[in-house]
Amino acid sequence: MTHGPTVPGGVFDDVVEAAGHGLERWVVPLGGAPRPAPSYDAVMVFGGSMHPDQDEHFPWLAREAEFLARVLADDVPAIGVCLGAQLVARAAGATVGPAPRPEIGWHEIELTREGGEDAVLGVLAPRASAFQWHHYTYALPTGAIELARSEVCTQAFRLGRAWGIQFHAEVTSSIIQAWASEGGDELPQPVDAFLAETSERIDAWNESGRRLCAAFLEIASR
Repeated sequence: MTHGPTVPGGVFDDVVEAAGHGLERWVVPLGGAPRPAPSYDAVMVFGGSMHPDQDEHFPWLAREAEFLARVLADDVPAIGVCLGAQLVARAAGATVGPAPRPEIGWHEIELTREGGEDAVLGVLAPRASAFQWHHYTYALPTGAIELARSEVCTQAFRLGRAWGIQFHAEVTSSIIQAWASEGGDELPQPVDAFLAETSERIDAWNESGRRLCAAFLEIASR
């Protein structure tokens, strides 16, 4: 599930296809409808420039949240990234709203004890510099386990067989370049410095993203 042309699945798509799985893309703002939730082996929900509570501007958000509520109710394995994580939290009945401050660029996250033991998040280092681009956060849904945090807000949770990650484990260098071109005025540093730091970090970060997605697919296949 994607929300525009510059917010694709990145390395997650690559991992799914390399493993020989079928990949059905639903670009939610374009309309249409997915098949019933139980017909999917797994669901991945990616980011977007909109916020998860802006139904008045993006009426399709409510339809997406309803579909994700069915995903949760039917125990379909799911992973949400950034906006996707916020929408999974919303679908589970949790509050979503502005974070204390935006996190844009490379910011340190730390796994909780439960995160280090988690079958998906546990493939990451206990502390890592993760790529972020968000203004919103979420409250932990009832029954969810927090798996990672940053200085600003919660960064990951597990609810049944659904995971939410606030950081962008899926991004590639080209995706980040597109975002910098579109939203350079949001960056906390000059664009050249931002892209130079990204160039130094992206290869290792992509490897982490591939491991995380592969771990999720392993859980989904059980």
